[in-house]
Amino acid sequence: MLLWMRVIMLILFLLWLVQCLRHFVNVFLDEDLNQQRTQMMQELAHMTVEQSFGSWGAVLWTAVQQFLFWALAGSLMVLLALYWWLRKRVHEVDNRRDSESEESEGENPAERNMIWIFSRRFQLSVPKLASRRRVVQDLLSDLLRVSHSLFSDSFFPVLEPVIGVGSACEGWSPHKEEDIVYCMFVPLKPPRGHAFHLEPDPTGEMPQTSMRVRVELVCTCTGEQPDQNMLCFLHHSEQELKRNQVASLLHTLCTGPYLDGEKIALWFQTFVISAWSMVPQSRRYSMKVLPSCRSCKMKLMKASGRSLFVETVFSVQQGDSDIFLSSQPPEAQLPPSTTWLESYAVAEAKFFRHVAMQAPPRSCHLKCLRLCARILEGSGLSIYALKTTVMHLLTLIPLSEWQHKYLLMRVDDTMRYLRCCLEEKRLKHFFFDNEDMPQEISLPPAFKGAQPLNLFQYLAQDPAAQTEALKKFDDLQYHFYFGF
Repeated sequence: MLLWMRVIMLILFLLWLVQCLRHFVNVFLDEDLNQQRTQMMQELAHMTVEQSFGSWGAVLWTAVQQFLFWALAGSLMVLLALYWWLRKRVHEVDNRRDSESEESEGENPAERNMIWIFSRRFQLSVPKLASRRRVVQDLLSDLLRVSHSLFSDSFFPVLEPVIGVGSACEGWSPHKEEDIVYCMFVPLKPPRGHAFHLEPDPTGEMPQTSMRVRVELVCTCTGEQPDQNMLCFLHHSEQELKRNQVASLLHTLCTGPYLDGEKIALWFQTFVISAWSMVPQSRRYSMKVLPSCRSCKMKLMKASGRSLFVETVFSVQQGDSDIFLSSQPPEAQLPPSTTWLESYAVAEAKFFRHVAMQAPPRSCHLKCLRLCARILEGSGLSIYALKTTVMHLLTLIPLSEWQHKYLLMRVDDTMRYLRCCLEEKRLKHFFFDNEDMPQEISLPPAFKGAQPLNLFQYLAQDPAAQTEALKKFDDLQYHFYFGF
């Protein structure tokens, strides 16, 4: 309705403009006729002047006629273009309505009302995550370009292109828009004359797989293309190295022979503060580095007051797989600074990209995640357990059954699956011994046939915790269905 009103008002404005042009021409012609009558009264006395003014009036009349013709023609062309644009818009709206009606076929009015109520109450509309994610990726890419130019002659870790991970980069988020944190992995590669070797963490303090990254010096004297601009750390004297070359990675960002996550975080935070004025984003945002001992957290602020939170996490890739070691431990857990925890965040982001490419338009799997996360607030269950459940269901239920009209059914499936896992005190990790894993995801060979991790192992070891978890789950589920 609003679109039609705008079109009608535009048409009326154009007609008024044409009318004004016609009135202007008529007034001008009347004045011209009066001038001609005056000239005729003075014809005998001023014959030469009369002929001159008559010639000027004829030329002016021709110009006015041409102006009126082209003004009317231009107005008609504008009206014609407006007509075709309006016809195209109406056609697009009709197609969209037809598509939505086809998707809602078989969806009764009660289900549609329920989905509408849930969407309103739980704010299921996904914020503009993609555009903000691109802003964050562009910022970090610019920072990394500056780092490459500043540290090209040093032996700090080589910072590889960033990888977006976490719910915000997967297309959904359980948090409110102002609380969303955009997490980016920065893979680390060894600098010249160094090599990384992954070793099991002997402390075994963490429940998940943890490793250490041992830094080893390698010879640069030999090889297909020996570096003539650097001294070999193995075959040159210590005095010569100190005099002619900067310190190796072992003497800067390591504790003993192992890569230190805290030292890397502090080094990168210092770099970001000093290099901020060198990136174009500094003209649009002010930046503040927030406290963090194992990552680099930034708060970007626009003049309007809107904020954007970014967390840069450092990682080391396991071979050529999509499994990385992360410098950032889970909350409430702080292992030694040389301990790096196995992370599946890159593989998870890759899995959701795969689903997005294969799923039907307006797939409900991301909205299902957001809705279930809102339902389970206060249950004590982790968002990771919920995401693992939905990933399992995305491989068990055909993607054609994840259309928007099946949202409530998929939410019910998710809650039932989680309830069964709580009863059995077992939730299988998604990336271990999973025959339904998409081929695009590269996993270490040891993951195939390996004993799957149990994400609910803590419930198996504490029956009281399981009883409490079931009670909270049932209370929240009841409140969801009957409490509004």
